[in-house]
Amino acid sequence: MAVLPFRPIPFFANKNRAFWRLQAAGWGGAMLLRAASGLANGQPMSYLVLVLISTVTGLSLTLILSVIYRQLINRRPLVTWGVTVLVFPLAAALYGFIDAWVSGLYYGDAGAGFAQRLIGLFYLDATLLLAWSALYYMINFFLQIEEQNDQLLKLENQATSAQLAMLRYQLNPHFLFNTLNSISTLVLLKQTEPANAMLSRLSSFLRYTLVNEPTGRVTVAQEVETLKLYLEIERMRFEERLRTRFQIEAGAEAALLPSLLLQPLVENAIKYAVSPQETGAEITIAAQLIGPNLRITVSDTGPGLHSGGSSNRLTGVTFDGGEQVSTGVGLANIRDRLAQAYGGEHRFETMEPTEGGFAVLIEIPFERREQVQPALSADKRPAFAG
Repeated sequence: MAVLPFRPIPFFANKNRAFWRLQAAGWGGAMLLRAASGLANGQPMSYLVLVLISTVTGLSLTLILSVIYRQLINRRPLVTWGVTVLVFPLAAALYGFIDAWVSGLYYGDAGAGFAQRLIGLFYLDATLLLAWSALYYMINFFLQIEEQNDQLLKLENQATSAQLAMLRYQLNPHFLFNTLNSISTLVLLKQTEPANAMLSRLSSFLRYTLVNEPTGRVTVAQEVETLKLYLEIERMRFEERLRTRFQIEAGAEAALLPSLLLQPLVENAIKYAVSPQETGAEITIAAQLIGPNLRITVSDTGPGLHSGGSSNRLTGVTFDGGEQVSTGVGLANIRDRLAQAYGGEHRFETMEPTEGGFAVLIEIPFERREQVQPALSADKRPAFAG
């Protein structure tokens, strides 16, 4: 798709400029139409002076009306329309009076009487002012609705960003609780060296989470490096029982995804596949490009959904003898984050592969860093008036 060499500017981006452009176009068009009509009916070239004076008069009156209307437009409807009904006939009468007076000076005694000219010109002038007034109010009401929509959209974006930040920050205490509990156990067992090593790796992992914005996006390559930091911590607990495999296509490494999106999935796999089995399990993280989408799969060789300890891994709640033991945030958190970030343009599925175990599949639109443009906030524009 070709890209324009310039950025189109909305017509009403500068309302003051738009007002003068519409004034010039409207009154210029009315003047040309009236001049062409007069010349076509056999009027002399000097008739154009009358047309010019009438146009300047109408332009001047609408400038005065614009000041009055601008003060009325944000008042209560009764005040707005009541004062408009009072002001408009006065403006139309003044316009007709000036046109009739100038016409009398031009035609002299050869023309009709002043009252006849005033009545004839009043209808034409009133029609022009009525059309101008209607357009003025229509444009301003439309712009007010547009500004309200912009403000609503801005508030919705802020709410979405806050929701994403909340979901991201929800992961940190959940992960910290498990890790600090493991470190506490190592300290109680007087295994100071493994405890220090785990603290050092935890520090590296948390440093990474603090550097990245909670609503930001990272590349698949960066997310994999973060997972490796996390897995080094967990490997201190499970040792050979925790086995991992990464299958990342070269083209998928630069794709963007929400930061720390995969960590809860890996944590879920460790909790329900590695922890309950004496032999542990293997966790596979795969990423590939499928058409315009990025597909990520996190799978494990655990017992799947049909064993007693794993029957509730979809909800993140485990039970022991009918009593609730712990509530996780993993899969529910991922669903919410994807919904907030991509709306309906994503896919999230859980499945049991034929070879056994459990897998989570995610598909999101493929984006690179240079494709993501910062959101433009709605600018506060001046009032539409001269």
